[in-house]
Amino acid sequence: MSVIRADDLISSIADALQYISYFHPPDYIRALSAAYAAEESPAAKDAMAQILINSRLCAEGQRPICQDTGIVIVFLKVGMDLRWDSELSLQQMVDEGVRRAYTDPNNILRASIVAPPFGERRNTGDNTPAIVHTELVPGKTLEVQLAAKGGGSENKSRFAILTPSASIVDWVLEQLPSMGAGWCPPGILGLGIGGSAEKAMLMAKAAINEPIDLHELKARGPSKAIEAMRLELHEKVNALGIGAQGLGGLTTVLDVKIQTFPTHAASLPVALIPNCAATRHCHFTLDGSGPAQLEPPSLDTWPEIAWDAAAGARRVDLDQITRAQIETWQPGERLLLSGKLLTGRDAAHKRLVDLLERGEPLPEGVDLTNRFLYYVGPVDPVRDEVVGPAGPTTSTRMDRFTDPLLERAGLIGMIGKAERGPEAIDAIRRHRAVYLIAIGGAAYLVSKAIKSARVIAFEDLGMEAIREFEVVDMPVTVAVDTKGVSVHETGPRQWRSRIAEIAVKVE
Repeated sequence: MSVIRADDLISSIADALQYISYFHPPDYIRALSAAYAAEESPAAKDAMAQILINSRLCAEGQRPICQDTGIVIVFLKVGMDLRWDSELSLQQMVDEGVRRAYTDPNNILRASIVAPPFGERRNTGDNTPAIVHTELVPGKTLEVQLAAKGGGSENKSRFAILTPSASIVDWVLEQLPSMGAGWCPPGILGLGIGGSAEKAMLMAKAAINEPIDLHELKARGPSKAIEAMRLELHEKVNALGIGAQGLGGLTTVLDVKIQTFPTHAASLPVALIPNCAATRHCHFTLDGSGPAQLEPPSLDTWPEIAWDAAAGARRVDLDQITRAQIETWQPGERLLLSGKLLTGRDAAHKRLVDLLERGEPLPEGVDLTNRFLYYVGPVDPVRDEVVGPAGPTTSTRMDRFTDPLLERAGLIGMIGKAERGPEAIDAIRRHRAVYLIAIGGAAYLVSKAIKSARVIAFEDLGMEAIREFEVVDMPVTVAVDTKGVSVHETGPRQWRSRIAEIAVKVE
């Protein structure tokens, strides 16, 4: 009989969470490298280059791939013949592992979990508790499947109970455009089909942690209905032309993973959960002989990419910016930003708008007149860093606050990731402002452009506090210009048409 010691599980969880924070799964790097080599869209190719370069930097520097270091999801298969040497519950052991990982002074990970989920929503400070799923199975080992799931992709999850005769493929294709780019494609789609509502969601979540093998399936051809559906969805989703970061291109998904379970004759539950460009997961087994040993991937896994941030980009001095200057910027144009910008996310936005509505002054140091606001909640710095990985968060969450900040506070520009909704685009157009994007999944690379950082307001909000960054050559792309033209609409539309033309020629 195997005896699993509490500290072996705790230390294994902590080590694994550190490991996946800076090591992409090699299968993801290989699949993204192949997509990068084949990509014909300049904007999408640039985005993939930044993601791949960021990934290698993180592997070398052992710092987080993304500033959103995720909510921890753990699937445990507990052998019925093993024995525990612990006075803690499984949940307590996992949470202690999470706590150790996220507070490790050598690689601090961002704490993103808030409790309670509505109302006060105070950060728990150490990213606990984790979400733990447990299954009792024959045997005497403990199998652990662990993931850190970012909020941007988690928020794009979809679920429906279709009629038994409905087309699952058609339903998925209806969902993708409405999911936008907030889930940071290119990534993986997980589908759970059958069971009950909660079973379908659980299968979809587990599916995205399976190895990427679409290229092998494509080479040998499908032998069963699930494999045929995977191939069909892969082809048809990519034909939508959404592309990397929603900029338009050939590759939106690298793989589609599907799990199924028998269901009620009257039902067809279907869950869809995407995994982002910062996909993070690993598997290990404990047999009582000690903690898990995780071998670092070879740096040869990463491709050598020559990327020049300045090539074709316009340099912008944020400290001298004028409304006349931003009027000349075009959708899809690449910029390199230097100077001072402020940061803010959901909680800070709400406080700012509440102050404006009450006619009260903004906090000292928060003057938004002719300024740019970066939607980011960075990781804490370690060693000689001025800030940790600091990639953009999904911008649509700030849409409801956009008009008052543009109209009453004098803001002229915003930086985030993914598309803006109609409400925000209308406000941008009316106030002749602009919206720029940094690349989601390139947080460590972006942080290299930040030369100083200081908290200037709402320090109690932790990672959501307002900071002032001094940046030098921070790479961004114009996503919505002063006329309200959005590259997230024009790019996919252009590439959807081009992909259709390519398909016709092939036929």
